[in-house]
Amino acid sequence: MSVRVDPAPFDAGAELNRFAAAQTGAGAVVSFTGVVRDVAGGLLEMQIEHYPGMTEKAIAAMVDTALDRFGLTGALVIHRHGVLGPDDPIMMVATAAPHRKDAFAAAEFLMDYLKSRAPFWKKEVTGDGTGWVASKDEDEEALDRWGGA
Repeated sequence: MSVRVDPAPFDAGAELNRFAAAQTGAGAVVSFTGVVRDVAGGLLEMQIEHYPGMTEKAIAAMVDTALDRFGLTGALVIHRHGVLGPDDPIMMVATAAPHRKDAFAAAEFLMDYLKSRAPFWKKEVTGDGTGWVASKDEDEEALDRWGGA
């Protein structure tokens, strides 16, 4: 398992290749890379804040849950913080499991957790002003399907 919270850009292809090469006993490797999307008013930047140490610990606990729940052979989570622009990679999840169904489910589980519960605070700066990103009902509903993860 690997969890990184880092301001530096990452190369999703290189990260995935490194992760996949380290897996033994996996029949499936699944990855997802999220990018900063533009918003109405034109996103100039997204500012992502977190508490170092606490954030990594919280994400690691959820990755441990995913490892057990889905029988994973490995998992990788990378999440950036600091100032990002539109189309910048913001996060990556990779999971490996003996079977594809578990690898896909675990990746979705981790993405839903990161979207709704990971301790990050995001502020959007647009041509219309600045504001904190509020949680969305659809993100909470996505997390609910996992039974109160």
